Amino acid sequence: MKKFNWNYPTTMWVGENRIQDLGLACKTLNIKKPLLVTDSGLAKSEILKKTLKNLHSKNFSPEIYSNVLGNPTGSNVHEGVIFYKKKNCDGVIAFGGGSGLDVGKAIAFMSGQTLPIWDFEDVGDNWTKANSDLIAPIVAVPTTAGTGSETGRASVILNEKTGVKKIIFHPKFLPSIVILDPLLTVGLPSKITAATGMDALAHNLEAYCSPGFHPMADGIALEGMRLIKEWLLEAFNNGSNIEARMNMLTAASMGSTAFQKGLGAIHSLSHPVNALNNIHHGLSNAIFMPYVLTFNKDMIEDKIIKICDYLELKDRSFNGFINWVLDLRKKLNIPHKLSEVINKEDFDIDRLSKMAIADPSTAGNPKKLNVTDMKSMYQNSFSGNLFNE
Repeated sequence: MKKFNWNYPTTMWVGENRIQDLGLACKTLNIKKPLLVTDSGLAKSEILKKTLKNLHSKNFSPEIYSNVLGNPTGSNVHEGVIFYKKKNCDGVIAFGGGSGLDVGKAIAFMSGQTLPIWDFEDVGDNWTKANSDLIAPIVAVPTTAGTGSETGRASVILNEKTGVKKIIFHPKFLPSIVILDPLLTVGLPSKITAATGMDALAHNLEAYCSPGFHPMADGIALEGMRLIKEWLLEAFNNGSNIEARMNMLTAASMGSTAFQKGLGAIHSLSHPVNALNNIHHGLSNAIFMPYVLTFNKDMIEDKIIKICDYLELKDRSFNGFINWVLDLRKKLNIPHKLSEVINKEDFDIDRLSKMAIADPSTAGNPKKLNVTDMKSMYQNSFSGNLFNE
């Protein structure tokens, strides 16, 4: 596979073995002592050991921070900032899946701030409160193909005190250099490949269906969905297929680039169950997808038919697209309903519905929503009844 250098939406070094250029990325950004942020599982992995060995061979002295939960918390970030300062680091390598990337970006951001992280929630112009000059440089290295956090300008962080996931935003959250190396994803378990792949689909799909005028985002989202249609099942069934892994990494980055246009109720419903029930974000997005689509049908049917045309589906109708999603989920062993992953006694639908309506993603939904709508979508997702049945 050839190597490519892209410059949209940021500097991206793409191709097999591009991880070997991590030292060059640090040098380019004048990082001499990076803090490598990852999760506890990856911290023990062979790919990380090789990455650290490569950095040491090029006279870098990286520090490792791996206290990162699957649904990362404000404490994960706060402790990371303290460690960053204690070790006199001068930049961040965000390494891993969405959690490691989000925490790494947030540490780089908060290392130069005096206000609490929650003051920078993605509401209004909160980001303007930040001291932009003191945000540490970031190199992002994704090891899953889902969140696309490497091309995102935000991190999703759980506030433990309130039990609510918050989107923390600043334009400089966007990493200065991204390394997309498919070899880093070949060892992903099929279950994670499935959930993260559906996360990427949700990003591209909701971005395209979100109202508003953003033809650039629409074009990126359409091609992102096509790549997922062509390559997700192959990556799931044959994890060593480098071409499939490369295309899925690309589709994930495209989804995050596109959703600056907006997201929707798939994410509004997901964030609360991620926070309260500790369900994997990509998995919950995959479960909610057909319920939200059928709920929004009267507002998105024309757009869904355009997607069908671009994906060259056999049945180019709204129901044809829903059936394609259901079939894809089945082939990926994704549960059909929420009750398969959450016990009834742990399903606090009233609290979840209030959290969902307050989620920033709600504003991008094609249909205006209220708490009753959220409750209805939760109920159907739990029972397994689509809105067009």
